[in-house]
Amino acid sequence: MGMPSEVHPTVEDPRVERARYWRFSGLPATEMLTARFVTTAFTRHTHPTYTIGMITGGIEEYAHPGGRSRVGPGGLAVVAPGEVHTGHAGVPEGWGYRVFYPAPEVVEEIGRDLGMRGTPGFRGSAFDSPEVSRVLVTAHMAAERGERLTASSLARQGLAMLLRAHGRERVPEPMELSARPEVLRARDLLSRDLATPPTLEELAAAVGLGPFALNRAFRARYGLPPHAYLNQLRVDRARALLLTGRRVGEVAVEVGFADQPHLTRHFRRHLGVPPGAYQRDLVLHGERGA
Repeated sequence: MGMPSEVHPTVEDPRVERARYWRFSGLPATEMLTARFVTTAFTRHTHPTYTIGMITGGIEEYAHPGGRSRVGPGGLAVVAPGEVHTGHAGVPEGWGYRVFYPAPEVVEEIGRDLGMRGTPGFRGSAFDSPEVSRVLVTAHMAAERGERLTASSLARQGLAMLLRAHGRERVPEPMELSARPEVLRARDLLSRDLATPPTLEELAAAVGLGPFALNRAFRARYGLPPHAYLNQLRVDRARALLLTGRRVGEVAVEVGFADQPHLTRHFRRHLGVPPGAYQRDLVLHGERGA
């Protein structure tokens, strides 16, 4: 008998991870992701946009403010802007999904058309809604093919269906109404200079709180301690700079990371792709079919 032939994985092999970001011209300020992840695990992080993921294969497991969820095919994983969440495979073969990242104003506009006031929230995070998922997946695939009218129409239809079925008018939490001014000042100080931030002790002294009290209050307000929030700010700023075409190494230093590998580690933990791939897909390649 001859030796068995070697098997070479392809992009269709479930063991192969892949991810691609791009901008969706059918909705303002909206990015999209199509990906399959197996070993990738997302650290606790936030997005300034809504995150609406349609699971197409496998299972994603993730933590969010309401607890922990597992979502499989036909289900949706929905996270509101600013909500801290994670993400990892819930089964050995990983998970595949398509994600919309619509800006808050887009969802607010659709909510207003449905008679909702303010910024919409959701009655939970994980939803078994095959029909909503089907419409949004179809919109996502149409956008990938460059069918802009179909994609934008179906995306708005799917988001409206999601809001009708699972949306609610978001009521500010007590913490939002009575956030300690010291915590707000601490956040502003962190935002001013990403490259040379203060120590926790220096930050606490600057706002008039003890280090332990500031750390606890900051985490209660933003879901992350100051050092993790700083890395979130750095990644967000790096994304904006990369979209202007800046070189990855220059961006890493400007936002306060030690070097490009340091930026890459944090970027992957937040977005699932290295910064070079993110920039290539969104800047160098642009929108498929656009």
